[in-house]
Amino acid sequence: MTARPVYVRGVGMTQFTFHRTSTVEQLGQDAVRTAVDDSGLAPAAIGEVFCGTVLSPSGTGQRVLRDLGLTGPPVTNVENACSSGASAFRLAVRAVACGAVDTALAFGVEHLSSLGPGTLPLPKDLEATIGLTPPALYALRARAYFEATGADAKHLAMVSVKARRHGALNPYAHLRETVTLDDVLGARMIADPLTRLMCCPASDGAAAAVVSAEPGPGEPITVAASVLCSGIEEDQGRDMAWSETTARAAAEAYATSGLGPADVDLAEIHDAFAINELMYYEALGFCDRGGAASLLESEQTSLGGRIPVNPSGGLLCRGHPAGATGVAQICEAVWQLRGTARHRQVEGARVALTHTTGGGVSGLDHVACAIHLLRKERS
Repeated sequence: MTARPVYVRGVGMTQFTFHRTSTVEQLGQDAVRTAVDDSGLAPAAIGEVFCGTVLSPSGTGQRVLRDLGLTGPPVTNVENACSSGASAFRLAVRAVACGAVDTALAFGVEHLSSLGPGTLPLPKDLEATIGLTPPALYALRARAYFEATGADAKHLAMVSVKARRHGALNPYAHLRETVTLDDVLGARMIADPLTRLMCCPASDGAAAAVVSAEPGPGEPITVAASVLCSGIEEDQGRDMAWSETTARAAAEAYATSGLGPADVDLAEIHDAFAINELMYYEALGFCDRGGAASLLESEQTSLGGRIPVNPSGGLLCRGHPAGATGVAQICEAVWQLRGTARHRQVEGARVALTHTTGGGVSGLDHVACAIHLLRKERS
C-alpha cells in the first residue's frame, strides 16, 4: 500500500452530542489540540492538514487552525459525503506514505444541530426528488434484505440494542441509555420497518488523528490498508440486499494488507441505520452471504464475542456528525489497540477495521466507501 510505513501517533475527539453553545471552529480545535498533544509531537512538525466536513462553512479547516497557531501548512478541505472524514484520513496517510511530508493531521468536524431537525439536506437528485431520503432508501433495502435472507425487524432491533449496550460504556457517545427489544420495536415508525431507534442521531462533534513516518513510544500502530472506492452504476440496477461498494473496498483492503476477515479483532462500521450492520457483516466477509442474522444472534459481534462490531456504540449510539465519523472510528480503533478503551475494551486486540460509506447519487450503491485496517505491531 505504501512506499514507507505510516503510524498513527495521536488521536482526539469531542463528545458527540448537541453542542448548542459551541461553534464548529471550537469543536475542531478541541479535537485537534487533543490529538496533537497525544502524538507527543510539536505542532510545528505537522507538514500538511486535511479537514473532512460535509455541511460546514467554506474554509472550515483554516478556520479551525487559525486560533491554534497552526497556520502556514497546506490545508485541504475534503467533502465526500459521510466518508469525508475517512477520506481526509486517507489523504493524510498517502501524504506521509509517499514522502511528501513526515507528519500529517486529519480531522473531521460537523455542527449539524445548527441546521435544525430532520434528515440532512439533500441535493436535487432524482431519487431525493421522488422522496427517497436516506431513511426511505434503507427501509427499501431492509425489505429487500428480509426477502433475500429471512431476517426480520427483530434482527434490526437486536442491532440497536447491542449498539446501545456498547455505547453506554463510551463517554464520547451521544446516546448512553440502554434499550430493550420492545423499546426499539415500539418506537415511532420513521420508514417501515425502521423505527426511530433504528436510525442514528445527527450529532455535533469533531475527531482528529496525527499520522507520521515515525512510530513514537509504545507499541507502534501502523496503517496496514487505506482504501477508498466509489460506487458504480450497474446495468441491471442495484441489488438492494447487498453492498457492492463495501465488498469491493474490503477485498482491496484485505489484498493490500495481507490480512483477512479472520484476522480482524474488532470493527467500527457505518451503521447509520440498523439494516446497514447486517448487510456489512456479509460484505466485509465476517460471515457468508445470508448469514448475518445468525452471526448477530450468536453474540459473536458483541463485546466478548469473536469479532466485536462497533464497541463504541457505532453511529446508532455514538452519533453521526457526518464529516467527523470516519476519524472518530480511527480514534476508537487506536484506543482499542492501545488497550485504553476501559469498560468497552476488546481484549487482546491487534487488528482493527474501520468502514464508512456515503450515499446520495441516484443509481449508485454509495458515493464512496472508505476502509482502513490498523495493526498493532510488536515492539
